[in-house]
Amino acid sequence: MIKLARYLKPYLVMLLLALTLLFVQAISELNLPNFMSDIVNVGIQQNGIEHATPEAISEDGYTLMTTFMTDDQKSTVENNYTLMSPEDHSNPDYDSTLNKFPLLETASLYVLNDSTSDTFETLDPIFGQATWTFIYYMRSLSTDTATATQSMSDVDFAKIYEALPMLTRLPSSTFDDVRDQASQTPESMQLQTAIQFTNQFYSELGVNLSSVQNQYILKIGGLMLLLSLVSISAAIAVGFFSAKIAAGVAQNLRRDIFRKVQLFSNTEFDKFSTASLITRSTNDITQIQTILIMGIRILCYSPILAIGGIIMALRRTTSMGWIILVAVIAIVLIIGIVFIVAMPRFKIIQALVDKLNLVTRENLTGLMVIRAFGNQKFEEDRFDEVNKDSTRNNLFVNRVMVFMMPTMMFIMNAVSVMVVWVGAHQIAQSTMQVGDMMAFMQYAMQIIFSFLMMSMMFIMIPRASVSGDRIQEVLAIEPSINDPETPQKLPLENRSTLVFDHVSFRYEGADEDVLHDISFVANPGETTAFIGSTGSGKSTLINLIPRFFDVTSGAIRIDDIDIRNVTQHDLREKIGYIPQKGVLFSGTIASNLRYGDNKATAEDLAIAAQVAQATSLIDSSTEGFEREISQGGSNVSGGQKQRLSIARALVRKPDIYIFDDSFSALDYKTDVTLRRALKEYTGNSTVLIVAQRINTIMQAEQIIVLEHGRVVGQGTHSELLKSCETYREIASSQLTEEELTL
Repeated sequence: MIKLARYLKPYLVMLLLALTLLFVQAISELNLPNFMSDIVNVGIQQNGIEHATPEAISEDGYTLMTTFMTDDQKSTVENNYTLMSPEDHSNPDYDSTLNKFPLLETASLYVLNDSTSDTFETLDPIFGQATWTFIYYMRSLSTDTATATQSMSDVDFAKIYEALPMLTRLPSSTFDDVRDQASQTPESMQLQTAIQFTNQFYSELGVNLSSVQNQYILKIGGLMLLLSLVSISAAIAVGFFSAKIAAGVAQNLRRDIFRKVQLFSNTEFDKFSTASLITRSTNDITQIQTILIMGIRILCYSPILAIGGIIMALRRTTSMGWIILVAVIAIVLIIGIVFIVAMPRFKIIQALVDKLNLVTRENLTGLMVIRAFGNQKFEEDRFDEVNKDSTRNNLFVNRVMVFMMPTMMFIMNAVSVMVVWVGAHQIAQSTMQVGDMMAFMQYAMQIIFSFLMMSMMFIMIPRASVSGDRIQEVLAIEPSINDPETPQKLPLENRSTLVFDHVSFRYEGADEDVLHDISFVANPGETTAFIGSTGSGKSTLINLIPRFFDVTSGAIRIDDIDIRNVTQHDLREKIGYIPQKGVLFSGTIASNLRYGDNKATAEDLAIAAQVAQATSLIDSSTEGFEREISQGGSNVSGGQKQRLSIARALVRKPDIYIFDDSFSALDYKTDVTLRRALKEYTGNSTVLIVAQRINTIMQAEQIIVLEHGRVVGQGTHSELLKSCETYREIASSQLTEEELTL
């Protein structure tokens, strides 16, 4: 299947664009749990307050917090805050500060100089540690465990402010022990508690916390909606590009397979059944098209989402990473088992599709024969056997899928339970926030879902791989008959001499030749006929002329040029070939005749039809030449099919006519009339006729008698009656004594 990757080359830009959009989609979806976590942690639990550092704080609050800081921390905080009083109307930030913190109207506040991320990154840990230093100090003073462990939202700052004069007089070393305890508290826990203090400070300043909370939730919700729209847009665009790439690759594959089959000689056709070639051109290419669409949209997207989900989950917390690890290992094991079990079955399924098509095609094309011999039951049993084999294999694969899906769902549910269980304990210990647990759970689901999507792709990949190998088998075949690198040109005149010079031929893989040392000359304006018993090599010999096969030894020349030294197109332009079994194409009589020459006029068609004795068929319908011909010419008789095939070759007006037993379905009268008309019409053309009936070839200038692939007689009718025992036996079996002596 990798060998077919070259078909993606024209779509590389589109493929890269699709992959870029997949990254955009993944990044959008991976950030949604983060924002959801922020809504829970910050928007709901923290009233929309994002930082432990207050943007403004009362003088008492400032004094309280700095009391529990080290000298260096105090200095850093002092450098970042400015005291603003109600009289500072000249300050350009006064109005905006008053609007946010109404207490400024009556009291002085410490206002943060710069509300930048760098400032918060510096100050948040300081306020967090100061908060827990205060908490541990209060606990050291309290003998009431309930009071010591109460929520920070219940702290009465008014009472604490009353104790500030006493606290400020204490030496800094008083808080060293509790400060050491505070430093041992996880930073995330420090910041969460400090934010609760900040909430209290903001309430003290008259801030409308409900409004702050609503604004934060609306802002984050808007970002989530925007990311969702970006994700949806990217997914739609990826779907469009993947469909376009897959359809284009499938189109090119079908085109190349069709072109390759067009170049096949009969040797290559013997390697593949017609049903198999049809399956490879339809079902197998459809498998490739499907895997490309799904592969770009899922197989490329799932690893991005899975890896990104793992990174984002571990950024939230590493304490539950083992849950994801266990889940991923379990999923990979399941995928591996399914892959090992299913792969051989897919090869069998594709082979059975070939066989099913073969049996169906044979049944439909041979329906009349089947009915005539009363073998409907036999054919039903034959079809039923293949159908049941196909059903059994498909059921086996489907059962594997049925087993896999519930297993995956069990893993997903088990992971959810484990995350809730472990996360709840960590929340109870204040080492994790609720939003972080919810985000981790979503990331875990994304990771598992990614592997679930990949597992479905791994079920499809083996079948597509088999299909790809089958397509490559056709494309990799080098036709045994090729055009020369420097071809010669055949003369353009309408007279061509055909020479067989010691020609022998052997089928590929055969142990002996089927034609032995054949030599003769077919001159323009003359008819050369071939006759012999069934299996004598007549049709094989004729098929060497248009290079359906190449000679094993010797040479075939037209006007002294070896036919292997000219292009197949130029060679076949010289030839009008009428096969043993007349083949017509769906369309009209006119379209079938113009298959010989698409520039033929209505007059050309009429003359060819008249010579081929096909006018009665054409005149029998009011549609005339526009009469519809169904697929394979099934709506005309065998004789009519042969006459139309002959007319098609006559429209071409070639230099060489080849009639491969093309009169077998004609009655005697039509045969005689047609051959007489042909003699006049073909004029200076070289005519070669393969026949079973002596009457058809009696008037030929040269008759060649074949037996077991060898020439056993050559001459006119009268000469062969005297010199060739084989010809005399054939003639005696078909003609009376009087007819033989005529």
